[in-house]
Amino acid sequence: MATIHISEADAYRDFAGMLARVRAGAEVVIEDPASPAVVLRTVVEPSLRRLSESLRLAREHGSAATLDSGFARDLEAVVNSHPEPLKNLWD
Repeated sequence: MATIHISEADAYRDFAGMLARVRAGAEVVIEDPASPAVVLRTVVEPSLRRLSESLRLAREHGSAATLDSGFARDLEAVVNSHPEPLKNLWD
């Protein structure tokens, strides 16, 4: 991935072009001598992991954590407390 360094004035002047470069995979560093630099890059969606996979990984890494007997009931209550499915705020 290419890293492009530009001034704040250039970013302002060609915002659409800058976004196109970021969407194409570039990382853009916006620099201004009077303030900290800003980095723009695409967001990589986190991978979701099933509970069974998490438990397997915990066992493989020697975790001593245990789930109490009410865990499933508590988790079900949390899921059922939402009237509709949770949505990604960025969609």
